[in-house]
Amino acid sequence: MLRTSYRMVLAIVFVNCTIAAAQTTTPLPSRPGWTLTWSDEFNGPGGSPVDRSKWVTATGGDGWGNQELEYYTARRANAFQQGGNLVIKAIREKHTGADGVTRDYTSARLKTEGRFSQQYGRFEARIKIPRGQGIWPAFWMMGDDLGKLGWPKCGEIDIMENIGKEPALVHGTIHGPGYSGDKGIGSSFSLPDNSRFADDFHIYAVEWEPKAIRFYVDDHLYATRTPTEIPQGTKWAYDHPFFILLNVAVGGGWPGNPDATSQFPQTMLVDYVRVYKPAGN
Repeated sequence: MLRTSYRMVLAIVFVNCTIAAAQTTTPLPSRPGWTLTWSDEFNGPGGSPVDRSKWVTATGGDGWGNQELEYYTARRANAFQQGGNLVIKAIREKHTGADGVTRDYTSARLKTEGRFSQQYGRFEARIKIPRGQGIWPAFWMMGDDLGKLGWPKCGEIDIMENIGKEPALVHGTIHGPGYSGDKGIGSSFSLPDNSRFADDFHIYAVEWEPKAIRFYVDDHLYATRTPTEIPQGTKWAYDHPFFILLNVAVGGGWPGNPDATSQFPQTMLVDYVRVYKPAGN
């Protein structure tokens, strides 16, 4: 009978484990013509919080300049990882924050401010949005000089916004000094046959370079913004790094408030967020 030494057994186990690990390692995401610079794949354990090295949780219930009705919390109940997704959950519940403000809804607003920002490149996320009157999901960016210049001088790029009363439309918009709020410069996109965006995941992206910002849904280019479109005498505010935001608002001047048809909780599922720079740069 062949006798195997203890040392040989350990060597065999080590090799087999190494091979198994190599076979199960998830490859880094790639996109032809682009080099990945930052991502979150949201593959943490079920129920775990977001990665605090990548995301900051904004909190408060002051309406956020839009007459919104939710209180953004840092609770795991409103933002957590589950099944390979980030879950942002808007809940109908009375909540009083540390600032003494009481709201009838809670939700989450995440940002990479102070953690990550980038000037130019491709910013994309695969998202399944929530639905219903008064629900307002968004994937967007803000200039990282917000604290110094304030809004809208810092610039804002809304990669994807949807208001629940328009289930078949998403909007891509830029805001800057002299063209902000309802004067933002934007376009909308609808799916074939007016399918509802909340029924499935879609990839929302911008490709941003010095004199152009291109908006995509599922790799379909639907709008391009350039400096020629902004009002005369105003500034093209997209020449510095921007950070990323994800949130689900409830109510506000644009979407209107929830009504008897609105159902809660509502969840936005984010499969991933990825940022690239052009290959070779």
